[in-house]
Amino acid sequence: MREIVTLQVGTYANFIGSHFWNFQGILTYTPRLVSVDFQGSLGSMSSRGTLYRNIPSGPSDVVTCPQISDSSLDLKDCVVKNVKTGNVSIHASEPRKKNLFLQSLDEDEPERVHNEPQSKVPDKDIVESLENDVQFWTDYSKVHYHPQSLYELNGQCMDSQEFNNYGIGRDAFSRGLQGEEINERLRFFIEECDHIQGIQFMVDNTGGFSGVAAEFLESIADEFTNVPVLLYAVQAPESYTNARGQKQTISLKLHDAVSFSRLSSLSKLIVPVGLPSLSRSDASRFLCIKDEKLYHSSAVYASAIHSISLPFRMKRLGPTGESCYGSGAMDVYEVIQMLAGQARQNRVTILDVAMPAPSLSGKQAAKFLLRNLQPLTPETAEDMEDLQAVESMSIHGVLGHGGHQASFSEVKDSLEAASEHAMTRPMFSHLSVTTCPLPIPLPFPSIFGNLVGEHGELLSSPNRGSLSRGSLDVESIPMAARLRSSSAILPFLENRLANLRKYGLERGALGSGLVRSWGFEKDELDDMGEVLSKMIVTLDPRSQASSDSD
Repeated sequence: MREIVTLQVGTYANFIGSHFWNFQGILTYTPRLVSVDFQGSLGSMSSRGTLYRNIPSGPSDVVTCPQISDSSLDLKDCVVKNVKTGNVSIHASEPRKKNLFLQSLDEDEPERVHNEPQSKVPDKDIVESLENDVQFWTDYSKVHYHPQSLYELNGQCMDSQEFNNYGIGRDAFSRGLQGEEINERLRFFIEECDHIQGIQFMVDNTGGFSGVAAEFLESIADEFTNVPVLLYAVQAPESYTNARGQKQTISLKLHDAVSFSRLSSLSKLIVPVGLPSLSRSDASRFLCIKDEKLYHSSAVYASAIHSISLPFRMKRLGPTGESCYGSGAMDVYEVIQMLAGQARQNRVTILDVAMPAPSLSGKQAAKFLLRNLQPLTPETAEDMEDLQAVESMSIHGVLGHGGHQASFSEVKDSLEAASEHAMTRPMFSHLSVTTCPLPIPLPFPSIFGNLVGEHGELLSSPNRGSLSRGSLDVESIPMAARLRSSSAILPFLENRLANLRKYGLERGALGSGLVRSWGFEKDELDDMGEVLSKMIVTLDPRSQASSDSD
């Protein structure tokens, strides 16, 4: 199995990534990961990671702002006392205290001194603590991180309100040696691989991190030309509701268009992820999501990304081979070529999910499963016929007849039978199946509704008690996820082009000064508009998107 290196750039990307890595293995699993975030974004965790606890380091409670050396310090308490020593201003702060979940992980460490008092924290208290107190993505992370994995942007004590546009992010990447230091982290992990198959890249599409990611992508293209990149442009629910007044609304819409255009122009395949309200979407039919909690919504997106990436980690069995555990292995390059390398070369893909996936027992079961696949990509068209659509579907842990986990042939036969009578069907569909369901580890949030059973089965009547259920009630769930190259993405693209033209390109546009402050000239905006126009015309040759924006 060839290796994948993962990049997570931005706070929400790291919230998703934290859940993603919790699915991947035992506590000592160390990801091939480069994570980039604000200073102070790691909560109680050190930026040196958790793999080598005995690495000598300087005092963790003394820092020099803005060059903060350890993110376990609380930025809000960054300036607690100020002592002048020559020309250096020294600030001290107490390290952030670990929550009950992280304390419980420490109790399970085998190297703990045996004579230390043991006080087992009840799981119920841990769940309650996580539901109420998660502030950082490290608050529920159970994996060990390599010292090269966690990178904090230096330069100022930043937060999302200040780090709010593409230009700031671009400048942060190029400031001092930061860009080279981030590239060096990636270089380290790629050189550790025997045969890298690709890069999985998650980035916050809003705010300054999109600028950081774009610069990072340019560096990757220059140095690792033959390494394919699968890019997830993620957006938290809160980013849709932060606008206050006309100026901020224009800024958000214009930035969304600029960011997406730049990121898509630098990638072979981009997957927009993040609904304005996941809780009110059809994807949450069997879930209880609180949109205001990043801990909640990121768990759903992480589950879908985990599911869709399973083919990358499956063992190849040959063209006719079928394992009792799973079939349908693909690598990152093959998925990108299948979805974006066909005749029309559409590089924007929709992510769908059924969570949990219904069983395949019953005559209409497969149709029910397909209907339950709902988009996690915003602003998509429903039931749009597209004779050139291409998709890659991953199904795992789905129950078949008799309550057993369905085999590859059982899933394939059921879906083919359902597709024969479907109103719309793709030109080509790749299927990956494994019998392993999605595990629900302890730090997973309580987001399942009371119609979800212990093993993710959909119940005919609700469970008594709480409306929401979590890892103490649900052990695993069957999943279905799909990457779909389809003209159903047209509304998403058309809205971004319209906003770019209205607020940035048209004569007297209200946002023209704003984009100049981000460092863009008129010809660069024209290029962005051309990128979006070409993507629209690719999917709809009759479109007028390529008309002169003036």
